[in-house]
Amino acid sequence: MGRTRSNGLAGRGESAARDKGLLDEPVADEEAMGYEASGAASSRKRRRNRVTQRYSHPDGDLLDAGSEDESVDEVHPRSLPAPCLDGVVKIFCSHTGPHYSLPWQVRRQTTSTSTGCVISNGRILTNAHCVENYSVVKVKRRGDPTKFVAEVLAIGRECDLALLTVKDPLFWRGAHPIAFSSLPQLQELVTVVGFPVGGDNLSITQGVVSRVDMQEYVHGCTELLAVQIDAAINSGNSGGPAFSSQGTCVGIAFQSLKDGQTENIGYVIPTCVVEHFLEDFARDGKYSGFCDLGVELQNCENKSLRAHCGLKARESGVMVRRVHPVA
Repeated sequence: MGRTRSNGLAGRGESAARDKGLLDEPVADEEAMGYEASGAASSRKRRRNRVTQRYSHPDGDLLDAGSEDESVDEVHPRSLPAPCLDGVVKIFCSHTGPHYSLPWQVRRQTTSTSTGCVISNGRILTNAHCVENYSVVKVKRRGDPTKFVAEVLAIGRECDLALLTVKDPLFWRGAHPIAFSSLPQLQELVTVVGFPVGGDNLSITQGVVSRVDMQEYVHGCTELLAVQIDAAINSGNSGGPAFSSQGTCVGIAFQSLKDGQTENIGYVIPTCVVEHFLEDFARDGKYSGFCDLGVELQNCENKSLRAHCGLKARESGVMVRRVHPVA
């Protein structure tokens, strides 16, 4: 009976059992359990040190794996400054598209929400498909319930960009325009900020630059330079800025690839395309578009074609097949 700990020995019975040495084995078990707990704690500490070694600061300095004062905030990359977040706005648009089968009528009105960013000279930059066939456009600042009526200044369908402005001076009070930077490098950390589906507040996702390549812009059916990232870009993220680790904008989110066979493929419009759009509007007061070379090209990938063109075995290039009459 002295060995049955579940019965809860108490008082004189427990003292007598201890005098006879019947409780020595449970005491030894408790010591063993203490050793096991200590070993588990040491194992957890080693695992925590190994996990800490996998993370590094954005500046490239490896975190100290032996420090016991590491916090979770120090492991993750530093957050964006408040002015970057204050420059992101939510756009509410009512669309009324044409009815091509019945030209004397219009289609029923639809609504959508998207994202925009404040830039210099009191303007807002967003995507063209966010305000396509617009009838009313309103914008709202982060943390402010007031919606302000916006005016569409220009729409560039080829580059999927649009420029807005708000005449009410109250909207611009405390607004910080975002700063643009150059084309990002591969594996560079980017942070996408916007108002996607799934909630009303600002959403922040992070990823890296996976590819910089010519891609087809779905809205304008035009092939321009695009930056592929693995950060989540969902419906409502369109028009939102993608920030670098220095807090500068490296592109504007505009589309993602979702065909059931791919994951984490999103695209942003690089700043070189954005600057061309802004410079075009600043020069003429309207958007003129992207020029076309006016020729048809063919890649010289075939060995026989390269030999016909007089290229060497390890040389390659493009062949001009046709020149447009008005080029």
